[in-house]
Amino acid sequence: MSVATIDLSVQLGRLKLRNPILAASGTFGYAREMEQLIDFSRLGGILPKTVTTVSRPGNTPWRTVETACGLLNSIGLDNDGLDAFLEHHLPYLRELPTSIIVSIAGRDHDEFVSMAAQLDRQPGIAAMELNISCPNVAHGVDFGADSGMCGRLVESCRKATSLPIIAKLTPNVTSIPAIARAAADAGADAISLINTVLGMAIDWRRRRPMLGNVMGGLSGPAIKPIALRCVYQAAQAVKTPLIGIGGIATIDDVMEFLVAGASAVQVGTANYYDPTVTMKLVSALPNALKDAGAAHVRDIVGTLKSNIK
Repeated sequence: MSVATIDLSVQLGRLKLRNPILAASGTFGYAREMEQLIDFSRLGGILPKTVTTVSRPGNTPWRTVETACGLLNSIGLDNDGLDAFLEHHLPYLRELPTSIIVSIAGRDHDEFVSMAAQLDRQPGIAAMELNISCPNVAHGVDFGADSGMCGRLVESCRKATSLPIIAKLTPNVTSIPAIARAAADAGADAISLINTVLGMAIDWRRRRPMLGNVMGGLSGPAIKPIALRCVYQAAQAVKTPLIGIGGIATIDDVMEFLVAGASAVQVGTANYYDPTVTMKLVSALPNALKDAGAAHVRDIVGTLKSNIK
């Protein structure tokens, strides 16, 4: 088998991507910031920073704190709002030679649905991701922590748009399989998991939390074992394609998520310390698949062999 013949394309419900390497929302700006470093035509897709209906100033500083093997953030969905996104950012994004998946977050059920309907009328969007799992804003995880609320939201957004829908889940729940089943049953084209893990950092000398919002979301290598576990559990519960997120920085990380059950991955925190990491992963993927005896990405997805007899 030749590397040149390996098929890197992936199908996530109705969404087809040239390869499974995506840039995660909140870590890639609106792509302009990366244009001198990245060949967008080689990426599977880009998720720009999460958009809300109205502008948000974000949380009080400090907003980020580096921790052992990870990064705590409490940005608070700082953005200029949907109208500004449509006017200033989407015209640029829609011209890029890759799939654009718009991440949205609503304050309540109706706001999510309204945003989904408004984006449905916009050209140049390949899919939308419902950010129902942000731990850094009030009620940010409500829809991702309750299976009933999650299912109703996905179903309503499904009716409001013809675009493929991805539900982004939080690890801060009792049962990932239950939430994944709710999203799948409601018609999600794909499920991405996980968002950040709730945590905090303390300056003991000052007796103060280091983040202005006290708690924030932990990302980076420290959460990869949690993310792998969540992907594996979700893969046992649903047939809906999964997108793995959490501590992905090397080709081994990518392959681990694929074997665990993900059909694609999003690269997040690693973009901060190595802005070209996605290019390295795309370059390394064909050889990794060849070494695994796989002619197509789907050949290795969910092939983990359990030790349990």
